[in-house]
Amino acid sequence: MSVDERGFSLLEVLIAMAISSVLLMGASRFLPALQMAIARQTQRQALEEELWQRLQAVSGQLQRAGYCRGTCQGEALHLETQCVLVRWDANANGVWEETPTSAAEVTGFRLQNGALETLRGALSCSGKGWEKMTDPQAITVDAFSVERRSVSGYPPVLSVSLAARLAARDDTRAEARYHVTGHNL
Repeated sequence: MSVDERGFSLLEVLIAMAISSVLLMGASRFLPALQMAIARQTQRQALEEELWQRLQAVSGQLQRAGYCRGTCQGEALHLETQCVLVRWDANANGVWEETPTSAAEVTGFRLQNGALETLRGALSCSGKGWEKMTDPQAITVDAFSVERRSVSGYPPVLSVSLAARLAARDDTRAEARYHVTGHNL
């Protein structure tokens, strides 16, 4: 055998294998934790997206509140704890119609048993027939509120707030707040 031959000795190969085994074990512990963190972040992001979609739906109705082409009778915006009733003249006939339900120009939103609900033609915040806007098996809505802030000489600002958590994971929570101007109020 020539003295110029080169290669790895058995000891060098064993040391290299030991180092790579330690690195692989470290990676095998790190990757599942990373996957879990990514899954939690994805769930939180989905929860926040759900809240923003519901806020947009409620806010769209609030921006229309009080619109009337003529002289409508009644209260354009009725606020209660965790409930709001909104009236606007959708068909521009100068009247806020309450019946039939399919053509009613009043819409209600309320928090009931952990779900955000809506009802077209709602005359009060109680009663039956309300539709769930959120799925209580997926998310639990903890808080819903609409606050009206009036500033002299300007239309009122309405602040809509929602707070919710994942039904399957109590520790995944989100809150969102959206402000709209009530130009017709």
